[in-house]
Amino acid sequence: MQVVRIGLDLAKYVFEVHGVDNHGKVVVRKRLRRDAVAGFFANLPACLVGMEASNGAHYWARVLTELGHQVRLISPQFVTPYVKSNKNDQNDAEAICEAVGRPSMRFVPPKSTDQLAVQAVHRIRRRLVADRVRLVNQIRGLLSEHGIVIARDIAQLRRGLAVIVGNINDDLSEMLRALMRELQEELSELDTRIAAYDRRIREIFRTSEQCQRLGKIEGVGPVTATALVAAVGDRSCFKNGRQFAAWLGLVPKQRSSGGRARLFGISKRGDRYLRTLIIHGARAALSRANGKQDPRSLWLGKMRQRRHPNVAAVALANKNARIGWAMLTGGAAYEPALSVKAA
Repeated sequence: MQVVRIGLDLAKYVFEVHGVDNHGKVVVRKRLRRDAVAGFFANLPACLVGMEASNGAHYWARVLTELGHQVRLISPQFVTPYVKSNKNDQNDAEAICEAVGRPSMRFVPPKSTDQLAVQAVHRIRRRLVADRVRLVNQIRGLLSEHGIVIARDIAQLRRGLAVIVGNINDDLSEMLRALMRELQEELSELDTRIAAYDRRIREIFRTSEQCQRLGKIEGVGPVTATALVAAVGDRSCFKNGRQFAAWLGLVPKQRSSGGRARLFGISKRGDRYLRTLIIHGARAALSRANGKQDPRSLWLGKMRQRRHPNVAAVALANKNARIGWAMLTGGAAYEPALSVKAA
């Protein structure tokens, strides 16, 4: 079989394979069990294999790359237009095979084992932070039903809970006081677990030379630097820094037609978690730039005078993303003067 391109539809147990030759003629259409996938591709000559960037895609990309194949991961939204007729696994594999052959197709950067491990740390920490936010909101809601209103600051909530649990002379029932004591213990446990993951992220930051270089950028700390290194993956998937910023959703959304350019807010595509970290870091950098006389701070001050603070924060986040991509690609150190000259 002269297979040159294969579309592989991933699943938990049953995989669909659709392969074509140089002329686009179907030469293989096969259903494989999970334990037979590696053996099947080991007996094939090296070819281009396309997969949707779904659960397990990075693992199979690593396995097939070790077998000598060229693997490309595609976002599912770019595969959907190529699905013919009804949607099923066979049609999905055929659509993937068609999409991966397009010369202008955009691909998802594959990730190594170390990058997936760092990403797992961030995902667990993000879930714990979300659990703490939900718990804090529930505590404030329950207390408001009894006429106790606490500010949204989590530090004030901790102090207020300590007073409520320790005070036995107020009008609260013993059942509610006992419930608040249990919620206080749960909040303390979440704080301890989040602090442990923060220490783990700082340790990753200290032991990574790439993260150390990214940490020199104003607005990029240990959390953002480690998340950035874990998310970028194969940097050759981006031709320049603007493509990387667009992948993060930090460029304007465009709806142009008839020669008339119409630009709106940022597209908000790509990794929402990483985009949020970069924008929040840019906001912190903007707040610290007040009163400084270095060229970068002066440039930020002039931009804040011309634009809304949110627009200035996104613009700085876009610039930081481009700088980060350039540093990761070229292995260069951060130079603030170059970033101001490129503005």
